[in-house]
Amino acid sequence: MAKIEVVMPQMGESITTGTITRWNKKPGEEIAIDEILLDISTDKVESEIPSPVGGRLEVIHHQEGDTVDVGVLIAEIETDLSLPFGGGASSASVGAAKKEPATVAVEAAVVQAPVQEVVSSDERKFYTPLVRAMAKEYGMPLSDLDKIQGTGAGGRVNKSDLEKFLSNKDTATARPQTPTMPLTQASDRVEIIAMDNMRKVIAKNMVASKQTSPHVNSISDVDLTNLVKFREGFKAEFKRQEGFNLTYSHFIMWALVKALKEYPLLNSSVEGDNIVRKRYINLGCAVSVGDGLVVPNVKDADTLNITGIAKAVDNLANKARNKKLSADDMADGTFTFTNNGSFGTLMATPIILQPQVGIYCAGAIKKTVVVMPDDSLAIRSIMYGTHTYDHRLIDGATGGRFLESVHNLLATTDFKTLF
Repeated sequence: MAKIEVVMPQMGESITTGTITRWNKKPGEEIAIDEILLDISTDKVESEIPSPVGGRLEVIHHQEGDTVDVGVLIAEIETDLSLPFGGGASSASVGAAKKEPATVAVEAAVVQAPVQEVVSSDERKFYTPLVRAMAKEYGMPLSDLDKIQGTGAGGRVNKSDLEKFLSNKDTATARPQTPTMPLTQASDRVEIIAMDNMRKVIAKNMVASKQTSPHVNSISDVDLTNLVKFREGFKAEFKRQEGFNLTYSHFIMWALVKALKEYPLLNSSVEGDNIVRKRYINLGCAVSVGDGLVVPNVKDADTLNITGIAKAVDNLANKARNKKLSADDMADGTFTFTNNGSFGTLMATPIILQPQVGIYCAGAIKKTVVVMPDDSLAIRSIMYGTHTYDHRLIDGATGGRFLESVHNLLATTDFKTLF
């Protein structure tokens, strides 16, 4: 018999914790490979986590409601690797189980980013994504982690070990302290509502983005009358062909991809003093889920036509609402689109999703009286669009030209030629 350690998976490149919302098995119960072991929630995604092996759930180390760092041990499964239990373990699981106990990152619905292995002269150490992220934040090479005596399971270095090491070496970066504010007490006039995990992490990430990027907003209007007329005449046929609705978001995302090809600096990130310009476009699309928001990505959107983009968006939206998004769906976005107009908002100034340098927000499409070039008045379908960008890298001229490129495509393209 072998004992498999299950650790908290990483559900996105910027995610360092997850909250256990439900255990689907109790200690002592049998579980098959790929049977749902637990449900996990973060600000990015809520996912069902399958068992990496078949066997018997022996120990649960964290209870429902606990928020746990990525890479931390959450459960142990006893299994017999010599038997084809539940269809057998995956090759990754079997490979991980050569030692006892072995540590595997649960995958399938949510794929765990591989744990970095650093081999020293006398032993093999495992460093969790959380520890690696902290080391990167403090400018510490991974080789220095080998100097730390770990107190985690199997002698692994955990968050506390790294913090202690940094403190002793006096290398920790001083962080501003948040002023202590008196807590409001519940009463018959005041209700106290605890933030759920998604809202807490959204709040943290939004503050961090504002502290990281000097945000600039360029806003302009665009005449979508021709687009509105085309969609109204084509949407029924499109739904018959594809089985889902053709929305204005699909057209706007297509235009964003075209404009990003024209202005590739917007498809970049900033790392220290370096500009990382991506040669691919993974376009994020904000999706409202309950009281929160997730941003899955249309991967390689620059290789898709408008129908391909529409299919990808529909698939991601359905997965988001059914809590089926994977870590890959959430990872490696290069630019983001959000549509506040779907809620009737005329315009908004969104916050950049780090480490990207730009986000486009579409407002509501409104019939408006417009002065035409010949000074006549006409009723046109007008939309305001906001381009928010990181002023460390993008200046007003580039940000404004990108916005006008998007709007020019939307206003002048003969869309019937694209279907």
